[in-house]
Amino acid sequence: MKREVVPVQIRGILPANSGCAIFVGNDEKVFVIQVEHNMGVVIGKFLRQAPSERPLTHDLIVNIFEGFNISVERVVITELRNSTYFARLILHQHNELGRKIVEIDARPSDCIAIATAHKKPIFVAGPLFEQVDDMSELLERINENGGDAVA
Repeated sequence: MKREVVPVQIRGILPANSGCAIFVGNDEKVFVIQVEHNMGVVIGKFLRQAPSERPLTHDLIVNIFEGFNISVERVVITELRNSTYFARLILHQHNELGRKIVEIDARPSDCIAIATAHKKPIFVAGPLFEQVDDMSELLERINENGGDAVA
């Protein structure tokens, strides 16, 4: 039986030729999502819980959500199409009219940044997790050789 979604965490962030490589996975498997350099820096900052003088864009988004009684529930990296990952931001709204769950299409980098900043879970769709190549050994070698991976 295939799992619908698989919980993952950020296992490392490394500079790459065209940005940053975000290593995402669990004890079973780790895979890489390429993001823009600035997004890698922002995600790393959120991982280290480094304070900001002013709210970053991802903080602003969540602050706006909170103003409308919307909370971030989780993010799901859903698919890989033409070398591009896709993700969904899962939101929960509760107001005088009731409760509502909303899914928004978003870049995985934005989803990962929001989830990391606000300590929300990150998931990968089961079929996608089965499809991606396991990069655990590569990340392990990088860490053993003193790479700049953030764990």
